[in-house]
Amino acid sequence: MGEIAAELVDAGTGAIAGRVSRVDRGRFGVLTAEGPVAVATKGVTPVCVGDWCIVGVSGTGAKGDTFELLKVLPRRSALIRQASGSRTEPQALAANIDVVLVLVPLDRDISPRQIERFLALGWDSGAVPVLVLTKRDLVDDSTAEAAEVAVKAISTDLTVVMTSVVVGTGVDRIADYVHRGATVALLGTSGAGKSSLVNALMGSAAVQVGEVRQADAKGRHTTTWRELVVVPTGGTLIDTPGLRELGMWVDEEGIDAVFTDITDLADQCRFNDCAHGNEPGCAVLAAIAAGDLPAERLASYRKLLSESADAVRENDRRITNLEKKNSRQRSGGGRRR
Repeated sequence: MGEIAAELVDAGTGAIAGRVSRVDRGRFGVLTAEGPVAVATKGVTPVCVGDWCIVGVSGTGAKGDTFELLKVLPRRSALIRQASGSRTEPQALAANIDVVLVLVPLDRDISPRQIERFLALGWDSGAVPVLVLTKRDLVDDSTAEAAEVAVKAISTDLTVVMTSVVVGTGVDRIADYVHRGATVALLGTSGAGKSSLVNALMGSAAVQVGEVRQADAKGRHTTTWRELVVVPTGGTLIDTPGLRELGMWVDEEGIDAVFTDITDLADQCRFNDCAHGNEPGCAVLAAIAAGDLPAERLASYRKLLSESADAVRENDRRITNLEKKNSRQRSGGGRRR
């Protein structure tokens, strides 16, 4: 807060601090001590939900004051994925978060590979990921127990919470994470129960809850934008849209945090640069041969590392091409003048 106070002094009279609560096309909402305000933008909005920023009055009209963005404060953590579609560039989902709740519904098959992706994103953000198995009321005990064993096998350091907002199971444990001063982001596929969990923590229907198709247990995109809400305890929740695809924009450390079983074994390999292919003395391959490590884990680890490296290379190429284009435009403009 001291940093914010200093920024307000530098910004001058009329400047106010706030936190971005929602981003729409052409404007974004900011929660301030004086109430919510809307800030108009031109072009690409330079903020994401959870950002702390300084805004100021840019004009006064019949509908009241209009505001402009003066400064975005540095982020201490951020959930960043590769933008959806054909674009190879980073997309920030949430900023300044402490915990990432990765929601996995029990009423459909568990996908360890998908969970690994979400956890890598969570670890890379700088926050702490927690896996939440939702919809406990929809499955029997044996299904719930098997799912818990399956997800705990992904990481020995992973905290797993079983929940049901219908009967209240586990909601109190989740509420402990959303204490005063903490920011918690929710991440998961459509129909995972993110909006229902937000409403349970808020004690009211704060966000709309969508239906799940009975044919394939897949949910509809109830939340189509990222939104920040303050719960009664004083903590902050950031609800995100259900992600159909999750392109990797994660460095090697974030991925390694999910695959500690492999990285721990790698320390025992004969060669420091062992690629776990056909090198002699590879502890990872020995563990697979002995049945102590599933081969699928190594394949998934390699795949995520490869995707992340490809994304970085493609983004570097995009930036280089953009710089060349801007340089040509500046040179052309100079000749015309």
